[in-house]
Amino acid sequence: MRPEQVIAALRFDPLLPVWLLAALGAIALAVVALGIWRRGSGTWLRLGAFAALLLWLSGPRLVQETRQSLRDIGLLVVDQSASMQVGDRAALASRARQAIEADAGKLHDLELRTVTVPEGGNAGTRLFTTVDKALADIPRSRFAGTIAITDGQIHDIPKTAPGGAPLNLLLAARGEETDRRLRVIEAPGYGIVGRSVTLRVAVDDLGVNGGTNGDTRGHAGPATLTVRRDGQPFITESVPVGVEQRIEVPITRAGPTVIDMTASPLAGEVSQLNNRAVVEINGVRDRLRVLLISGEPHPGERTWRRLLKADPSVDLVHFTILRPPEKDDRTPLNELALIAFPVRELFVDKIGEFDLIILDRYQNRGLLPIPYLANIANRVRQGGALLMSVGPEFTGITSLASTPLGSVLPGGPARGNAVVDGAFRPYVSDLGQRHPVTEGLAGANPPAPNGGAPSWGPWYQRIQPGPMDGEVLLQTPDGQPLLALNRVGQGRTALLLSDQIWLWSRGHQGGGPQAELLRRIAHWLMQEPELEENALTAHVVDGKLTIERRSTDAAPPGSVVVTDPDGKAMTVPLHEQHPGSAIATLPAAVPGVWKVSQGAESAYAAAGAANPPELADLRATATLAGPLARSSGGGVHWLAGNGNDVPDLRRVEEGAGASGSAWIGLARRHDHVVTGVAALELLPSWLSLPIIAAFLVLAWRREGQ
Repeated sequence: MRPEQVIAALRFDPLLPVWLLAALGAIALAVVALGIWRRGSGTWLRLGAFAALLLWLSGPRLVQETRQSLRDIGLLVVDQSASMQVGDRAALASRARQAIEADAGKLHDLELRTVTVPEGGNAGTRLFTTVDKALADIPRSRFAGTIAITDGQIHDIPKTAPGGAPLNLLLAARGEETDRRLRVIEAPGYGIVGRSVTLRVAVDDLGVNGGTNGDTRGHAGPATLTVRRDGQPFITESVPVGVEQRIEVPITRAGPTVIDMTASPLAGEVSQLNNRAVVEINGVRDRLRVLLISGEPHPGERTWRRLLKADPSVDLVHFTILRPPEKDDRTPLNELALIAFPVRELFVDKIGEFDLIILDRYQNRGLLPIPYLANIANRVRQGGALLMSVGPEFTGITSLASTPLGSVLPGGPARGNAVVDGAFRPYVSDLGQRHPVTEGLAGANPPAPNGGAPSWGPWYQRIQPGPMDGEVLLQTPDGQPLLALNRVGQGRTALLLSDQIWLWSRGHQGGGPQAELLRRIAHWLMQEPELEENALTAHVVDGKLTIERRSTDAAPPGSVVVTDPDGKAMTVPLHEQHPGSAIATLPAAVPGVWKVSQGAESAYAAAGAANPPELADLRATATLAGPLARSSGGGVHWLAGNGNDVPDLRRVEEGAGASGSAWIGLARRHDHVVTGVAALELLPSWLSLPIIAAFLVLAWRREGQ
């Protein structure tokens, strides 16, 4: 606080209401005016009496106040958002902060409070929101002004300066800058496999030839746009600046596709950080088409139909062979209630349209000619999928294992009587414990070394297999295969060597996870990415890169090589999460494409900008907040110019200019607190009444002469 001051002032404390004093004054003036009109000899003495009376009634006092001045409060606001990390802005801001705080320490009538503007996420730089919070506990009568150290990229600029005090901007740059940005106008998050999606982008040059809003066509010539897809070159072309471009990207597989786009740098631009944009498009299948052929009615047929009809992404075509060819009772076709089985249409004309073919207890009775069965096998090799659930019909001379389908199946029946009857509970194999199709199934036997029996219900019949290929995921208690998966060419097959899974759907002795198991088998066959048993995946969520390595190999997971968007590589160890899955996480603060590699496998993840409004324009500029600063009486100063000098801090009187060529000012508000009051009555009653009486006596004597 400043030293105490004594202030004297004349004040009035009326003994009567003001309106009554005014009425008495009017009467007195009327009496005096009448006396003057009649030229009375004592009129002026009567005026003196009336004046003394009114003055006494008005209660004049001489009041002395002892005041103690309060220090004014100024705000120093330091922008620490993402754009302030570009170039040497952070160093310039730190130096300016130290210099201003040192100057403020020399001013005894000023308290300088420093606040920082944190990273605002998707909201951008909320500088004035921070100022408003700081003003919540600052009396407006003591607020001297705001000094903001920033780059000028502020996203909450008000119409008037905070607190009605001067605002000075200290911009961490040499002057107005230029910047090139790659702007994504539209990018779909999903795409249908087999179709193309359209990206709409534009290259903008900001600050070129006075351009500030991105509309800079013709200012700086064309730019080179490079597009990479999952790390591989896709398109490189020259594009005009400021003109929307459309990029067609075909979606060839399910799962994420990472598109990395880069614009060539602009000469003299402040940063290339926003010359890049990354888009992740998730490929999804449009209505998976499934053909279900039931060889004969049986209790498990309804299980398959319910499962597939319950999935909204599945388009199911189901046929049940109710009337095999050998049962011909010579009924005319036009009298049959059942439709004819469209063999040629399904297995010749439209077989390529089905993603998955399921043969449920189907046997070779001649209904499907051998060439048609060969078409199914060829469809599998070309990328299709086949699932067979078999029972006793899989044995003997009518077994499909003896047809061209046998070449794509994981195995066939054993010779002789391969039908095995008797209760047993399916076990998940050691490989199955690590495979995404069967790992973690509810009720399964615990993995080694704990071991134990499964808690799901038993089955009562199975088929003894011959030599098997592929991966055995379910087995009998004595190790005989029950469920085997195999890759054939570009397609996949699955063989379930029992038709008893329907018992689980009926809840027999506790039932089992038949819906989840069959769903996983079907989606693995249709090559859904989340069920790949040997895969390396990566994704970025909330600024963290999560890496997952799925493997059926029991060897230690090892480590991966992570390459950030700037090209810096690091080795990251993987940690086993559960059998078959190992993960690692690390911060992904740099926006762009992150590459994860292990051996010959690679995965890509897209990291978006943490604060898109901050990176949309990286220029240091006074065009946004400069008008507000000047209208408040403050000004704009560039910290990297004029010999790198920080302007001096001064005190100015309220209403005067608060900015000069090499200085900035904070206003003096002269706020104070009253520490003492003394009052002296100028016309006490003992003095006023004799004076009034003296005037009246003199007036009476004068008029009596």
